[in-house]
Formats: sequence, C-alpha cells, structure tokens
Amino acid sequence: MPKGSDLFVAALENEGVERIFGVPGEENLDFLESLRTSSIKLVLTRHEQAAAFMAATHGRLTGRPGVCLATLGPGALNLSTGAAYAHLGAMPMILITGQKPVMSAKQARFQIVDIVASMKPLTKMTRQIVSAASIPATVREAFRVAMEDRPGPVHLELPEDVASQETEDASVIPVHTAERAIAPLAALEKAAEMIIAARSPIVMIGAAGNRPSLVQPLSDFVRRARLPFFNTQMGKGAVTGGSNLYMGTAALSEGDYVHEAVERADLIVAIGHDTVEKPPFLMKSAGGPKVIHISYQPAVIEQVYHPDFEVVGDIGASAKALGELLEGRTASNEAMLELRLKILERLNDRAEEDRFPVTPQRIVHDVRKVMPEDGIVCLDNGMYKIWFARNYRTHVANTLLLDNALASMGAGLPSAMMAAMLHPDRRVMAICGDGGFMMNSQEMETAVRLGLNLVVLILNDSAYGMIRWKQAVDGFPDFGMSFGNPDFVTYAQAYGAKGSRVTAVEDLVPTLEAAFAGGGVHLVDVPIDYSENTRVLVDELRNRIPSVDCR
Repeated sequence: MPKGSDLFVAALENEGVERIFGVPGEENLDFLESLRTSSIKLVLTRHEQAAAFMAATHGRLTGRPGVCLATLGPGALNLSTGAAYAHLGAMPMILITGQKPVMSAKQARFQIVDIVASMKPLTKMTRQIVSAASIPATVREAFRVAMEDRPGPVHLELPEDVASQETEDASVIPVHTAERAIAPLAALEKAAEMIIAARSPIVMIGAAGNRPSLVQPLSDFVRRARLPFFNTQMGKGAVTGGSNLYMGTAALSEGDYVHEAVERADLIVAIGHDTVEKPPFLMKSAGGPKVIHISYQPAVIEQVYHPDFEVVGDIGASAKALGELLEGRTASNEAMLELRLKILERLNDRAEEDRFPVTPQRIVHDVRKVMPEDGIVCLDNGMYKIWFARNYRTHVANTLLLDNALASMGAGLPSAMMAAMLHPDRRVMAICGDGGFMMNSQEMETAVRLGLNLVVLILNDSAYGMIRWKQAVDGFPDFGMSFGNPDFVTYAQAYGAKGSRVTAVEDLVPTLEAAFAGGGVHLVDVPIDYSENTRVLVDELRNRIPSVDCR
C-alpha cells in the first residue's frame, strides 16, 4: 500500500518535475526514499539558500515551478531568503519542508518553529499537509497557485507521520491549463487612440513583460508599433537590445541618459511594470507624461507610479491586438531616434579603456565580447549590476539575469548553475562581487560534482563596494565595508575547479575564452577599479545637459 511520501512524489512527477534541489534532514527520510525510486533527480546542495535560488531561477527561465527541499526548523528557515527572492521577483517555485510528527510529540518542542506562519508573508500560499489522502489535491493546487499571475513561491510542509502514513487513495489529479483573461477590446482601442494622439510616446517593458512566452508577441508589437522603447532592469532582454528602437535600460531611477527620453515623452506605455522593482522613473503628480499600464493585473498604486489608464489582461494577447491597431498609424519620431544615438554613444564611452585594475565599462565590454548572443550572464548583487544594466546589450531574451526586486547577494552562482543545467550547450557565466560570491561559494563543490560547464567571474575590490560607494556619496567616512579575501585561484582548485587570475587588462578576454574552451567549472579573479562610479554615476550625470530637443 502506498504511503503519503509515495503519493507526494507521484504528484510531483505528474506535474513534470525533473529535479529537486535541497538538503534533506531526518524528517524527510520517507520522502527521500520515495524520491530514490522515482524519475526525479535529487540535486544535493551545500546550503538550503542556494537550493531555493536554483529552484527560483528554474521558474524564471522555464515558467514552470522549480522545487526545493529542506528539513524542519533551521533548514526550512534557510529557504526564507530564496522564498522572498522568488516572491518579489515573481518566479514560480515550490518549497517543501519536513516537520516533526503532528499526531505525537515524543521530542516535545525540539527544533520546532512555526514554518507555515514564517512563510506566510514570503509566499503566495503556505500549507501544512495533515493527511496523506489530501496530498494530490494540495500539490495540484500548489502548482496552480505558483504559476497563476502574479507567479511566485508556494510552501508545503510534510510532517514525518503524514509522509509515512499508508493510504488507499493513490490517484493523482490530472494537470489542467488555465487561459488568462483577455483585455476588453474597448480598453485596447482607447489605449491605441491615446498612443496615436501622443506627440512623443515611448514604451517601457518591465519585469512581468520578461517571460519566455512573451518574447514573440512583444517583439512583434515593437516591430508593428514602431515606438521607441526602454526597459527596467528586470525587463532587460524581453525585446532584443539590437533593435534600432531600443533607447536603453533604466538602471537608475532618474537622472541617467535614458531619462532624457523619459523627460521628453508625453506618454509612457508601461508593459508589465511591477512596482516591486526599484523605480525606473519617478512619476510626477502633475505635469509629467501620462502613463498607460498594460499588464496581467491592475496597477499597484504608489507615490511614484499612478497610471492614467489601464489595460488589464494577458500581456501577449494585449500586445498582439494593440500592435494590429497601431500598425501604420504611428509617426516615426526622428528626434527621439537621434537622441537614442547620443544615449548609446554615452554608454559606450571609455568601454575600451586600458586602465588596470579594470574599469566596470571595460568589464562589460569584454564580457559581451566573449559571450555569444545566446550566452547567459547571471549577476549577483553589487555595484557592477548598475553597469551591466546600463551598458550590456542583450540580443536574446533571458540572457542577462539580474535581480532588481529583493536584490539579494549570494544568488549569482546558484542562478548560473541552474542556467547551465537547463542549457548545457550554451555559454553561462556567473558574475559576482567578492562579497556576494563568498555568501554561497560553497556551491562550487556542487557545480563541480554535477559536472557543469560554468565560468565564475569574481570582481575583486575587497569590500562591499556598493554600500561603500553610497557611504562616500552621502559624505560619510569610509568605515566598516572592507575585508580580506582568500586566494580565489587556490580556493577554486580546492573544490576541484580551475582558477585563473587576471593581472593585465589585455588578459581578460583571452583568460575568459580559455576558461570556456577548457570546460568544467572555472573561476576567474579580476581586480576592479570602482572610481568610475563617482565620475560617471555622480559627477557626469549631475552635470548632464540634454543633447537633443525632442519637442
């Protein structure tokens, strides 16, 4: 007779789950035994947080929930950062945790934490499974909730005695699809009228617009509507950056060169904007451009985002219909396109400067040089994220993965590992600051054990660079941000990986090329000069003078 854990694993197989990432514990042993004889592979990680980051990235790249596993108490709590990462980033994920038996208490309160309650603010749904018979319906509901808009994490707690409980009801519930609601035609027609009537409209693509299923409809929309567009950080790559209508990425909230286009627009068509992101622009209460919100869900009204009109429904269907309504009816904005050239010229400034330690602009330039169009770059969180968001040109969707929602350090390496597992035929690079890398550096062992082909680029400044820069900009003394690092080359070798150190600017590209050619896991340590942060992102932008009059 099957037991609860057998039914749980069968339900996961029914959902198409191929891998589970995690660190099992005593309370997961029945589940682990059921997993052993299933078609699902257990990917054992060295920390639960990394498992959650990998599962979230699976959801981000595929649109299907990734699954992670932990035991009760400390193990479950280690998933919390990953749950928040997926919750704010709208990534579908299933978190499974164990628990002591619920029908007895032989160990009293040992290791007992109310994980269901602790997960409530971090997930879309959190539930303790109280009987084996309820497992099929609970798992089906968990996947449905995780995938429906807005996507996100769902937590299921499987107590030890429920996992071992025998049950006669061993049937799983068939997977079903749900069609998203379509925006009313009247709303689409009004949006088209507003765009056609606008003097200088511009499109902004946000996080909810950057999903695998939307690449084609949004690319077609841009082609048909012929409107200049920019994107938020997490919207980057939704439409190819190679388009001659691409204005740039809003890596800052205001004052950057792309904001010249925003300032001259009288209408912003915000597709898939999620206010969980750091604001890509700041709406004015009066006198600024009007905003049309197009997304799966109504806008969340904030002080910096309060649209004038909303088109709510499936983004793909809305983009298709709106493109048809606009095709041939929008005028080319030559002044905005002229401004585009000025923006890109500014972003390319000093991209090949031969200073050493290497400048952020040169690192972006050289990484772009070694990565093919479909190569995937996964960023951890640090000062370099702003430079890659501004300067790195994407040509294929989901080829620059960054987090502008929770903005957690430590996600870069696990995220890249997941990308390498899903796309073993493509070049994958993790780019981490030395601080963020050390937060999950133990996963180098996991990457080597899995036989991944992966390059890890460490930007070494021996400090928490972003906060140190902010500290200086705000006029505070330099304090509390510097640390020492291990010898990263030796550190990589200790895990069975390869390691290289860049000692001259001209060696960066050859070193990266050799790392990819050699295969396996290869860490490259390069010192970075962050003095450009103040020169460009403070002094230059503070003195920015509009280059083109777009009236």
